[in-house]
Amino acid sequence: MKSKNKLLTIMLIILVCITLIGVVALLILSQLNKPDEETGPTIDEIVESSIDIPEITTNLAGNKFIRISLKVQTDSKEAADELTKRDFQIKNIVITELSEMTPEDLEGKQGKATFQSSLKTKINELMNDGEVQQVYITSYIIQ
Repeated sequence: MKSKNKLLTIMLIILVCITLIGVVALLILSQLNKPDEETGPTIDEIVESSIDIPEITTNLAGNKFIRISLKVQTDSKEAADELTKRDFQIKNIVITELSEMTPEDLEGKQGKATFQSSLKTKINELMNDGEVQQVYITSYIIQ
C-alpha cells in the first residue's frame, strides 16, 4: 500500500511539472509571436503629414521683432491637407501669440517649448480632421 501511495505521489508531481512546462512554453511562444510594438512614424510619414509655415516677420511686445519659420507635424496626411487650407488661420495664430511675447519669453529651451506647446493647442482647436502632433521651429531670429 505504501509503494502505491509513493507511486501515485510521484506520478502527480510529474504530471504537475509537465503541465507547468507546457504553460511556460505557451507563454514564451505567444510572446515571440506578438507583432512588434509600433515604434512611431517613419521620417517619410512625418514629412508627408507635415506642413511648412514660411517665414513670418512680426513685432514682439516691446521694440523688437522676430523672423520665424515653423514646421507643423500632424497625425495624418488628411490633417496636413486641412492645415494647408487653414494656412491663413495658422499665420494669424502665430502672429497673435508672438505679439504678446517679449524676447525674454522666448529665451532658452523652456521659452521655445512653451511657445510651441501654445501653438499646438491653439491650432488643434481649429482642426476638424486629425490633430497636431508637434510644432518645430525651423528658423528663428530676434532683432
